[in-house]
Amino acid sequence: MRAVAVIGGGPAGLMAAEVLSQAGIRVDLYDAMPSVGRKFLLAGVGGMNITHAEPFEAFLSRYGARAALIRPMLEAFSPEALRAWSLGLGVETFVGSSGRVFPREMKAAPLLRAWLHRLREAGVRFHVRHRWLGWAEDSSLRFAVPGGEVAVKADAVVLALGGGSWAKLGSDGAWVQWLAQAGVEVAPLLPSNCGFEVAGDWSEHLRSRFAGQPLKTVALRFTDAAGHPHERRGELMLSDSGIEGGLIYALSAPLRDTIEAQGAVTLQLDLAPDKTLERVIVEVSHPRGARSLSSHLQSRSGIRGVKMALLRELLPADQLNDPLTLAHAIKSLPLTLVRTRPLDEAISSAGGVRFEVLDEHLMLRELPGVFCAGEMLDWEAPTGGYLLTACLASGRAAGQGALNYGAES
Repeated sequence: MRAVAVIGGGPAGLMAAEVLSQAGIRVDLYDAMPSVGRKFLLAGVGGMNITHAEPFEAFLSRYGARAALIRPMLEAFSPEALRAWSLGLGVETFVGSSGRVFPREMKAAPLLRAWLHRLREAGVRFHVRHRWLGWAEDSSLRFAVPGGEVAVKADAVVLALGGGSWAKLGSDGAWVQWLAQAGVEVAPLLPSNCGFEVAGDWSEHLRSRFAGQPLKTVALRFTDAAGHPHERRGELMLSDSGIEGGLIYALSAPLRDTIEAQGAVTLQLDLAPDKTLERVIVEVSHPRGARSLSSHLQSRSGIRGVKMALLRELLPADQLNDPLTLAHAIKSLPLTLVRTRPLDEAISSAGGVRFEVLDEHLMLRELPGVFCAGEMLDWEAPTGGYLLTACLASGRAAGQGALNYGAES
């Protein structure tokens, strides 16, 4: 019986193991952590978003410059196929109001338990606390294990080692050095779906009182380094050093790349996106009598709490007290970002094994029989089910590639 080693116990590795084991291949899956699927479980703590129900072409567009390369994988394992796969594990899904798809119980653990049970029933053997160390001179796989090191031979290998974020859960990017030593070209790992730091520092008042609080219903716009405008509406959150949250995550790639090209990027925040500038001018210019500015803005235009605090943080007193200037700031408050937060804090990472060094089956051209899948590939996508869907689809593609390679060899 042919034997395939799958290295990495996240969604991509588990899917590759499923494809292979269902075809009768002996599969040994190795993971550096004490248990598999740790990042998958943590990502599902707040409600497991497994995919998105929007039309396929819109879904595909979320992968940006890599959409054409991701397309065949998603055509073979679409969001609809993912939902059917989940149902096959006994986990029903539903479409939320935003189009995001969730398991009925909103949790990752039941899905992972059912999946691991099925994999074990199919004969997959799991080896935890096995940290991959590259290849030995005889091409065997090297693993660091408690108490020493072991070498493993396999007919084919699927690498599904994750990106570079959340190192404590196993995605530490340590694999980059081993592939580089083998002559594989890897694009630098960069933060994606991440927070950003503002120019200078927030005041102690803003940090201590408002860090961690959301900026609800705002719009954000900016122009990237290539001159392309971006505009999106949603929710942000103030952090100790800047901003984060769903709205900023969705734009993290062009923001990051613009900062890399220009050194900084200035956003325009609309704190009252449901109102026209003319209406805000009327509201702000209304006589406030003896009321404080905060009380006046809250009653007249709904600006309060963290929004008011941000205005006080970014505008000098003379601009705050000039109704016309203040109204324009409410509709277009400039905020300069100068860097991403560290990679290990990011939800995911960009960069990885370049598609140019892979064949159409995700096999490394310079290392026949070695396939790559998941977040370690050079692509990125926003949150909303896109990350998980492509990880599963690429794991399926790599598993199929390893299966076909074994059959042809």
